[in-house]
Amino acid sequence: MVALLSDAHIIPIGGLGLLGTLLALAAWHDVKFYRIPNAIVYGGAAAALAPHAFLPVGFGLAGAIPGGIGFFPALGGLAAGLLALLPLYLLRAAGAGDVKLMAMTGAFLGPVDAIGAVILTGIAGAVLAAVFALRARAVRRMASNLRLIGYSLLARM
Repeated sequence: MVALLSDAHIIPIGGLGLLGTLLALAAWHDVKFYRIPNAIVYGGAAAALAPHAFLPVGFGLAGAIPGGIGFFPALGGLAAGLLALLPLYLLRAAGAGDVKLMAMTGAFLGPVDAIGAVILTGIAGAVLAAVFALRARAVRRMASNLRLIGYSLLARM
């Protein structure tokens, strides 16, 4: 009988499962209370950094060779997630919880995949905004709001 899960599958399933659980918990808390608790993001970042420091070397949680990427690359992922959304926070286009949550995600994924997650999150957000605007028949109003946001950003710069 063939084992359904080999040892090589435990690392990505455990790591990505933990990340998914933390993200779902943060999303639930954000929807319910309009904030993301520091305990989730700081605890999640610590839960990401420690295994990357001690797991056998691999290409990350979702890599072809699953394993740890090392403490410093995981720390680099945390920094990449933080720095990618920090300008949006400074321009008041994102909340501090969003920035910290992306930093935590970066700690799980590493620097390159963190940037990919930022890009894909932005695309998903734009698609969802467009769908909601279409359903509410508010595309013209959304375009007007985007124009005002653009003018505001240019004025702040």
